[in-house]
Amino acid sequence: MEKEKKLSRIIGEGIRDLFYIWREEFRAIFKDSGVMIFFFLVPLAYPLIYSLIYHPETVHDVKIVVVDQSQSFYSREFVRRVDATPDVQVVRSCLSMDEAQTMLNKKEAYGILLFPPEFSKNLHSGRQATVSLYCDMSLLLYYKAMLLSATEVSLEMGGEIHAQNRPKSTEQLKEIEIDPIPYESTTLFNPSNGFASFLLPAVLILIIQQTLVLGIGMLGGTARERNKFHHLVPIDRHFKGTLRVVLGKSLAYVVIYVPVCIWTLIVVPKLFSFPSVGNPWDILLFLLPYLFACILMALTLSGFMRTRESPMMIFVFMSVILLFISGISWPTEAFPIYWKILGDVFPSTPAIRGFVLIKSCGASLHDVAREYRLLWIHTGVYFIMAALVYRRQIIRVRRKMIRQYKEAKLRRG
Repeated sequence: MEKEKKLSRIIGEGIRDLFYIWREEFRAIFKDSGVMIFFFLVPLAYPLIYSLIYHPETVHDVKIVVVDQSQSFYSREFVRRVDATPDVQVVRSCLSMDEAQTMLNKKEAYGILLFPPEFSKNLHSGRQATVSLYCDMSLLLYYKAMLLSATEVSLEMGGEIHAQNRPKSTEQLKEIEIDPIPYESTTLFNPSNGFASFLLPAVLILIIQQTLVLGIGMLGGTARERNKFHHLVPIDRHFKGTLRVVLGKSLAYVVIYVPVCIWTLIVVPKLFSFPSVGNPWDILLFLLPYLFACILMALTLSGFMRTRESPMMIFVFMSVILLFISGISWPTEAFPIYWKILGDVFPSTPAIRGFVLIKSCGASLHDVAREYRLLWIHTGVYFIMAALVYRRQIIRVRRKMIRQYKEAKLRRG
């Protein structure tokens, strides 16, 4: 009976201490303007800023110049059709390549369309004609717009010229000659071919992780600076248990970041009409282990922060690296093994892959089971690591307190 009372007293004390630590962590967050910026301003404002920057998602009226050495009906018709496409605008017709290249160097145009002198002659004689397209490759979106416009016009005119050289008895046969295999291009999961629709989901997931790491790391550095012994854990009887410290702090961040995640990953994409075909409940269930994993990883890393500025100098530069190794810009199958291992250390890597598949492609949790398991593994591993970090800090503070108590007793003695 006494053991049961003692156990219930220990459990009750642990729960009270947990909520005490939770309340103290809340106070520390709202007293620190720097942490408030990372926890509220950045995740609330950055998604809007990024979405506005990339809106509209596609480029139109890319400037291009023409060097027409053929001066024929077909070359002028080709230029007219290219200029009629929504993606390209012909701004000038130059007399020479040198003049066109000068415009390219001054960024007055981003591409050159060259018609050789024999262009019309080859078409009339039934030989293959060549149109050369020179593109400024510093901007791939411009290159894509110019290449697609020129390719579509060349295929369309090529079919018409081929049908003219081989006249048919009926209009139906003529249409078959022009377009023997009709095709229709359907863009799956990104109907606008937009840059933001493919990039923003990965960036938004990464914002959650990086703001947590920076904010919690700053709180850890502040705690060390204000602590008498320069440790992570304050001199307080409520902070004597490892489990209650880790869970109490984690609970404070979860309460703050659940609405932040809903705003960042669900509301903002809806506002800008980004592709969203996934089940909202699957998205929330998938984000739950990711949020825990990020918080526990940040708590683990905060144990190594000596000052408030340390996380800024250590982790800010990692954002671009983590975005690249997530596989959003280059397939992970082409990565060397060491980059794959490094990517799997961070929760953002499986989270980006799984979140994009669920939200933009309509996958279920079963379809992203591997990424989902990895996130729970991250949660478990980082929970153990965070517990070890705080256990070490609690033991050190306790030893210092005992030493001070003994020294004070000796002085009184």
